[in-house]
Amino acid sequence: MSSSSTAPSEKPPMRDALVAAAFQLFLERGYEQTTVDDIVALAGVGRRSFFRYFPSKEDVVFPDHEGCLADMTAFLAASEPGAEPVRRVCDAARLVLRMYAENPTFSVQRYRLTKKVPGLRAYELSVVWRYERALAEYLRGRYAGRPDGTLRADVVAAAVVAAHNNALRSWLRSDGQSDAGATVDHALGYVQSAFGTVPAAPAPAPSPAPAVLFGGGPAEHPDDVVVLVSRRDAPLWRVVQEVETAFGRA
Repeated sequence: MSSSSTAPSEKPPMRDALVAAAFQLFLERGYEQTTVDDIVALAGVGRRSFFRYFPSKEDVVFPDHEGCLADMTAFLAASEPGAEPVRRVCDAARLVLRMYAENPTFSVQRYRLTKKVPGLRAYELSVVWRYERALAEYLRGRYAGRPDGTLRADVVAAAVVAAHNNALRSWLRSDGQSDAGATVDHALGYVQSAFGTVPAAPAPAPSPAPAVLFGGGPAEHPDDVVVLVSRRDAPLWRVVQEVETAFGRA
């Protein structure tokens, strides 16, 4: 995709006005029946202003993905060397969810529009592929030198995107009314449990080893050998009692 690189927090009013005008017309007339000239006329700007922000009509449908992709790339680049890689890419995917959840009404409208227009569905697939590639590139660096490192990176990246999108579509189908965060967390949890590194549970404290005492037999059997097994944490009086019993002195 090739929409504007302006971050969502830096959108100028004219850019917002163009997006608003475009979606108003898409809803009223339909996507195919709306032209760029129609959009700029409603927004009150010239064609040059439109193409300053959006190289094509398709780009105005996805105005925020370029900035989100840049945020994701920066997020991954800033990862600590010791960060668990699968958890990190799952956290990166949550940046996309946050972008959608910031404006549920717009996100639901776009979802409905994209379902109706084959060209927009194809365009959306190219956007998804760019996110997946960003995740895979980070993972390839983390898995470099490992057997099947590239394969693992690509599989994990694809799994993260698939899990995120499955949960995202579920939220969009609810018209943005369900808990988007909980739904995505549940889906990404599958990926982390399948591919992530689970910290090892602390080993249980070892049981006290038994103390083994050896001694000679009683006087009437001087060649006998007595072996006494007792817990190391047993009180001394108990050990003495057991020794006396073993020698027949209790």
